Amino acid sequence: MTCIKRLFSKGPRSKVAWLIGEALTSCRCFHAELVRSLSDDLNKVKYFFSLERRSGCIIKLTFFISQVRHESSALPVVHHSKYVCDLAPNHRFPMGKFPRVLQCLLRDQVITEKQVWVPEIASKDLLSCVHTEDYLDNFINGKISEQEQRRTGFPWSEGIVRRCRYETGGTVLAAEVALQRGLACSTAGGTHHAFPSYGSGFCLLNDLAVAAKYMMDNSPTKRKVLIVDLDVHQGDGTAFIFKEEPSVFTFSVHCGKNFPLRKQQSDLDISVEDGLEDKDYLSTVEAHLPWLLETFCPDLVLYDAGVDPHWEDELGRLRLTDQGLYQRDLFVLKTVVKRGVPIAAVIGGGYSRDIDRLALRHSIVHRAATQVWRECGM
Repeated sequence: MTCIKRLFSKGPRSKVAWLIGEALTSCRCFHAELVRSLSDDLNKVKYFFSLERRSGCIIKLTFFISQVRHESSALPVVHHSKYVCDLAPNHRFPMGKFPRVLQCLLRDQVITEKQVWVPEIASKDLLSCVHTEDYLDNFINGKISEQEQRRTGFPWSEGIVRRCRYETGGTVLAAEVALQRGLACSTAGGTHHAFPSYGSGFCLLNDLAVAAKYMMDNSPTKRKVLIVDLDVHQGDGTAFIFKEEPSVFTFSVHCGKNFPLRKQQSDLDISVEDGLEDKDYLSTVEAHLPWLLETFCPDLVLYDAGVDPHWEDELGRLRLTDQGLYQRDLFVLKTVVKRGVPIAAVIGGGYSRDIDRLALRHSIVHRAATQVWRECGM
């Protein structure tokens, strides 16, 4: 996180700096008048803060800053133009899908530009809540060995570092916005194969784990986070990271014979057979999500809406249709929202040479979220 002094030291934010200083030096709690004054003073900047108090005094104030088109009351969609980077033309990872997701949502008038929230890049300090110091130093500074690059599937570049950091910042912002608005979606995210000290399977930073850890730690009472991972591949990195953390529950429905070969132990793993179709897949999700919400009682849900269970996916092995994915996303989002639990969705995995078809498939979760937003009167 960027320090308060650096963020608010000059320019149009001077009034904000004074207000924060007054709150901190006098140890007063924030009141509605102060929050309104802060909001009025910031035009195109959106900020979030979490407070820790002791004996009625503020002992810690954490800020997360983002640019935002806050005049819209519709579904918040988090996107950054730097979610992409250059790869070799024949590379298997469909990097071009990220801007196309936003483009097809705008083209089909599912959303407007006013709904787009723009994240800041994830700082090294933020990433260190999950990843080791050595790994972050090596990753950011290009000290990744050829063997490690083969394991991730990506050649190292400054572009890939920047892309992953913006993607992680986007997932954290989506979680923050969901806490405020009830529901938010990013146009990237779901890099659940990254472990604390290494990357794997097209995943270099674990955005879901960083968001969960940040949301858990930066609250007066330790938030409980449920990660619902419906990517076709098990979220092994996420499961490993939170294996001994009772405040985070990892729930994964995945194809048992698919990558990764060596599975980790989630809090609840549902391994399904190759060729599973819409009806049986949806029945599996329906049989577990409601009771998880009732028994674990999360304060926030992070949803990995991977589209690689689709029958056309190059790395999938399941047989879901577009309609099956839509019904899946609609069920998850509506079930969580109707219980009054905030939920942030990321797009997860999806692999196809046809980038336009793939981007349209990834936009299914945003379309389902738009329907939930409308039907639930959010």
